[in-house]
Amino acid sequence: MKDKDTQTPFLPYEPDGLDEGRGPRLREIPFRMLIPNLITVMAICAGLTGIRLAFENRFEMAVAMVLLAAFLDGIDGRVARLLKAQSKFGAQMDSLADIVNFGVAPALVLYVFILDQARSFGWIAAIVYTVAAGLRLARFNVISETDSRPIWLKYYFVGVPAPAGALLVLLPVYFGFLGLPIDRSTGFVAAAYTMFIGFLLVSRVPVYSGKSISSGVRRDLFMPFILLAVVYVSLLMSFTWETLTLTAIVYLASLPFGAAAWSRKYGPKARAKKAADATAGTTPAPPDNDTKTD
Repeated sequence: MKDKDTQTPFLPYEPDGLDEGRGPRLREIPFRMLIPNLITVMAICAGLTGIRLAFENRFEMAVAMVLLAAFLDGIDGRVARLLKAQSKFGAQMDSLADIVNFGVAPALVLYVFILDQARSFGWIAAIVYTVAAGLRLARFNVISETDSRPIWLKYYFVGVPAPAGALLVLLPVYFGFLGLPIDRSTGFVAAAYTMFIGFLLVSRVPVYSGKSISSGVRRDLFMPFILLAVVYVSLLMSFTWETLTLTAIVYLASLPFGAAAWSRKYGPKARAKKAADATAGTTPAPPDNDTKTD
């Protein structure tokens, strides 16, 4: 008897549709099922192209391709849910693409640009970050498949997410485009920073995910939100490296505030207070000792 879990996500043929002359009749896969997978493939191509461009010393295009790969890899799952085109095949392919786009590609671009100045220490830093990205993605997949999860996981990540890690780890490259000298000393600083980002990926620091505001925007904030988005995109197109540098710094600076907010709402003290309030609410009131007796 076949186990259902061993079946492929896309059945290759109709069980009862045999044609003696041509063999099994292939099933047609709806085109909407292909769109998320095509986006994933384009993300892999962009990430690998970024690596090639880095080896050709075309670093600005290399960083652009890596960031494009991260963007495409970040939207393929949302496109799949929007089109109702989720599949096991797509999920597995997306996981494999994540390690390339969020781990291997940024690490190699960073190594060719500045980490090679630190020689072996720079290469170790690149390896540490890549492995950390793989561990972070594996932990995310395990948590996603767990049925009983803490309620706070709806609003927070455990550790810095891999797409944000790819944006952050390239910060030394942004500084280099802005005129930071590339030498042995900055190479060692960049290597230490790269390992620091790797440890943030595998840490258990609660990072605000923004999912609580993804359901909608208040009507009175709709126009200001659109205006802010236009301003940010305009700055990104006109002052690309300055905007990316500022974005990475602001993201890093926001991490302690997000962790503090998590601690106030879901931390040990908050849980102890909720337990005390629940106990106080269920404990019966003591008898009134002021009752008069004859």
